[in-house]
Amino acid sequence: MDKISVSIITCDEEKNIERCLKSLKWADEIMVMDSGSEDRTVEICRRYTNKVFQESWQGYGRQKNLCADRASHRWILNVDADEEVSGECAREIQTALQQGLDRSIYSFPRKNYFGKRWVRYGGWFPDRIARLYDKTRVRFSEPPVHEKLVPELETGRFQSPLLHWSYLGMEDYIARQNRYSTLFAKNSLKNGRMSSWSDLLFRPPLAFLKTYVLQQGFREGSLGLFLATANAFYTYLKYAKTRDPDLRDDN
Repeated sequence: MDKISVSIITCDEEKNIERCLKSLKWADEIMVMDSGSEDRTVEICRRYTNKVFQESWQGYGRQKNLCADRASHRWILNVDADEEVSGECAREIQTALQQGLDRSIYSFPRKNYFGKRWVRYGGWFPDRIARLYDKTRVRFSEPPVHEKLVPELETGRFQSPLLHWSYLGMEDYIARQNRYSTLFAKNSLKNGRMSSWSDLLFRPPLAFLKTYVLQQGFREGSLGLFLATANAFYTYLKYAKTRDPDLRDDN
């Protein structure tokens, strides 16, 4: 039977991390890479594993790779601190490990929560994401944001969901979209890409239509309208910031 190591990166996650760790008690090994938490995150993690390491922040992909490099086993399940492995998902993984894994990458559906509400529409479900991988063949890419497993080999698919307690509410959502849009803009400028006026004019309304109409965000009621509008504004921000003189000077 194959064994599995779980990798988690953390920074000030005391509100989420215990729920995450409790859902992983079945794993052979839990690895935590912390980047300078000032709350009780590290203390909580050490109740569940003695493999808690600390490194200064080097970006999402790089941090995940540093964590995986310290793992004892070749199969890595990467889990975010605000995620939870559902009971049925844990059983499906264990069954697959017993039978033998024949792909290098496996993806999972995610149930994303906004506060305590599971959001089904507007592109929020199934939100399939690759998280189980063979570290001898695959690693995370290392851009500032939106890292992914590379090389992109044929991917196996699990059917049971990860639970993602993604946003506490509207303020949390808006704050993070502001941060992510800055990271997007910096990475674009680093690669010599600045947005055009057509990006600013057309991409935001298209993002709204996709979220609210094509992906049926309207079925979420007032929350769906907020999420579609916020997605349009986020889309505007990430392209507009590539024209910000301060960000351009930084690059």
